[in-house]
Amino acid sequence: MRIKKVVIIVMFFIVASYSVYWAFFDWSRFKQELIAESTSPDGTYTINAYLNNEHATAPFTVLGELVFNNEKKRSKKIYWDKTDRGQIEWMDNTTVVINGVKIHLPDETYDFREVQ
Repeated sequence: MRIKKVVIIVMFFIVASYSVYWAFFDWSRFKQELIAESTSPDGTYTINAYLNNEHATAPFTVLGELVFNNEKKRSKKIYWDKTDRGQIEWMDNTTVVINGVKIHLPDETYDFREVQ
């Protein structure tokens, strides 16, 4: 009987852990349609812009993903906004403008939920 309780507790923690990962760290579900892709002038970075329209009642959103071309790093989310456009312009090798928002790479990000 004790082993059964331990198994149930372990299974609960596995499901809870995966749920937290899925809800907060797994951005792949937002990558529905690639609408733009652009590589920095020196080839160090690539920006992929994905359009997401997951729900009929929610507005369109665009996820901007930074891909490190010369390093073995995971890509990271650098842009998140309520829009249906994915216009990407490079100012120089480390500065990109996505839909009018200037971002200095690789550390800066933009998230519409954090803008006041």
